[in-house]
Order: sequence, then structure tokens, then C-alpha cells
Amino acid sequence: MPAVAWFTVIVGGLILVAAAVGLLRVVLHLRAVHRTLVQVAGGVRAIADRTSTVPTVVPSVNSTLQPVRDFCESI
Repeated sequence: MPAVAWFTVIVGGLILVAAAVGLLRVVLHLRAVHRTLVQVAGGVRAIADRTSTVPTVVPSVNSTLQPVRDFCESI
């Protein structure tokens, strides 16, 4: 095989190796992003679980403040 053919094969191989390394880096970055998104989603779920809407809290607050309301009405 002539030297030019070997040179072409070697350059082609180097291009393929560079493309493979680039794709591997993309895969690793996507995995890191996926892990981060899973953590963020877990945090959002935890916040949603720990917070409640006002309508569910209002009756208990009103019942707790009933003695205060009675006192204020008596004044």
C-alpha cells in the first residue's frame, strides 16, 4: 500500500477517535445533568409535601383563635 493510503487511514482513524472521545464526553455530561435534575425534582417534591395550602390550615387557625375572638367581642 502506498504511503498516501496509510496516511489517509491514520488520519481517518484519528478523526474517528476524536469523534468517539467527544461523544463519550457528551454522554458523561448528560449523565451528570440527569443526576442533578433528579436531585432538583426530589427537592421540589419535598417542598411541595412540606407546604400546604391556606384553605387546609385556616380552620385549625380559626379554632385556635376562637378564645381571642370571644374576648375581643366582649370588649
